Amino acid sequence: MIKPKGRVVLVQTQAENAGAQEITRLLGAGLAARGYEVFNIFFFRKSDSFDEPPNTFYCSPSRPGHPLALLRMLWALGGHIRSIKPDAVLTFQHFGNVIGGGVSRLVSRAPVVANQVSSAMSMSWPVRTADIIMGSVGFFNCITLNSLDMQREYARYPAPYRSRMRHVAHGFDVKSLDLPKEVARQRFKLPADAVLLGCAARLHPHKRLDAAIRLLAGEPSWHVALAGQGADEERLRLLADELKVSDRLHMVGEIPPTRMADFLACLDVFVFPTQAETFGLAAVEAASAGVPSVVNDLPVLREVLSFEGKPTALFVDASDNAQLSAAVSSILTNKTLREELRQNALGLRSRYSLDSMVEEYVEILTEFA
Repeated sequence: MIKPKGRVVLVQTQAENAGAQEITRLLGAGLAARGYEVFNIFFFRKSDSFDEPPNTFYCSPSRPGHPLALLRMLWALGGHIRSIKPDAVLTFQHFGNVIGGGVSRLVSRAPVVANQVSSAMSMSWPVRTADIIMGSVGFFNCITLNSLDMQREYARYPAPYRSRMRHVAHGFDVKSLDLPKEVARQRFKLPADAVLLGCAARLHPHKRLDAAIRLLAGEPSWHVALAGQGADEERLRLLADELKVSDRLHMVGEIPPTRMADFLACLDVFVFPTQAETFGLAAVEAASAGVPSVVNDLPVLREVLSFEGKPTALFVDASDNAQLSAAVSSILTNKTLREELRQNALGLRSRYSLDSMVEEYVEILTEFA
């Protein structure tokens, strides 16, 4: 039997089918393929549809709702790390970094690699303060950031924190649109002949999916399909009721990564009006799959949704309904534009190679072994 290169624990907050969890899944599979023994620890399970990877442990059956439940979760987290005896711990998202990194340091001598995939604006000040202190004093051996825009955002952090930062671009699993559009729509029970806009994202206010729904008020032939789950669902449904477009809003629910290509095959245009991203994995996946995309004009999205200086999506101020609607109309009516974006987006597959991402983490693990 070949001895594993080492035991690696990936610590994530909640188990759901979202971008951060997809990166964890892909990285874990990549490390396992390279000879590491990989374990996954989630604080709690949020989604029933989450397809857990091998060697997965949960610290709590649900999000802790009171101090005693939080203490039990922390105790279980420490117990899992102690029993696994890892050679390295990789933590993800701000709570994963602060809580996972802190508990790991208490119960293990393994180096901690914190994956900073949360924008500073998405952290509360106590969490941000804890992250700055922990990163500055050495709780984290290395802090990875997934975009150059993130590096600029963290450029004002203390020098000891910045000295541990390393840019590692996300890799992604290419989504091939193998299903014909009519077959894909039938599987998701979506209208066969309508103009269909869509987005795959957590239903969270930061994603600003209300901007996509507002498009329907001015274009009676358009429909919107949203794939995701989250606390913002009720507000979005109420908005659709107010605008009298509920019959053209399709809440698909959360879907696993294995069905994402089929969902993308349903769409005429991918609309991504998010107001805060550190990378924008869903938009990269959609563009690279050949779905023409309209995205909010954020510096990070201009960075990641380009190849050799050429845009792979249209960038607009998504808070301006007229601009957003005009951009979608341009894609729907301009075949040359659609083909240009598709051709440019093919380069994203090489720019964000999954193998390259995994190899960079192997280098980090080797460095701190």
